[in-house]
Amino acid sequence: MDTSIVTTKGQVVIPSKIRRKFGIRNGTRIHFYEKNGEILMIPLTHELVDANIGFLGTKGKLLKALADEKRREREL
Repeated sequence: MDTSIVTTKGQVVIPSKIRRKFGIRNGTRIHFYEKNGEILMIPLTHELVDANIGFLGTKGKLLKALADEKRREREL
């Protein structure tokens, strides 16, 4: 089991083995949520989005919105 320490700013280093396994790179968005007293992290990678295309029945609108948001972030 890999461990990390929380900084005074609430930051945590994700171990490199886990980052590689889940495709987490600089700038990858992470979704956090609580379930049954546990904190879960879901990396919002292109692979995750591609694997779930059509899941919500938005006909690609959600993917376009995510891509637009990512493009705006890069411009900052």
